[in-house]
Amino acid sequence: MTTKNDRKLLHVTRIELRWADMDANAHVNNATYFTYMEQARIEWLNAAGMQNTAEGEGPVVVKTSCTYLAPIGYPETLEVRVYGAAPGRTSFPTWYEINGAAGARYAEGDATMVWTNRASGKSQPVPDALRALLAGP
Repeated sequence: MTTKNDRKLLHVTRIELRWADMDANAHVNNATYFTYMEQARIEWLNAAGMQNTAEGEGPVVVKTSCTYLAPIGYPETLEVRVYGAAPGRTSFPTWYEINGAAGARYAEGDATMVWTNRASGKSQPVPDALRALLAGP
């Protein structure tokens, strides 16, 4: 089992809260937290050249969750941190922290990703380049 000490910080993105992210309760809608995690994950994968590869392979989300720690009110600048750890044969774990500009922790989440062939939809071994990014120092 992976512990917090096994996790490696992969990417940090900043997101300006939009008024449209709010719901009738005057805080960020719960589903929007997943959009924030997705945005950070896609930015990391794009920067690493791993969102869509020349071989037509890339990651898909097979499981995700979010633990809501505090409501996010407007205005706010969010910092979303993406963490990873050593992959399995075809999958790899990611974790997320959603923090505020003043350091408040709003949410923690995770997503299990599976490396797939985009044409067939079948799982493929995690590429060595991604494996090195996840397991490296």
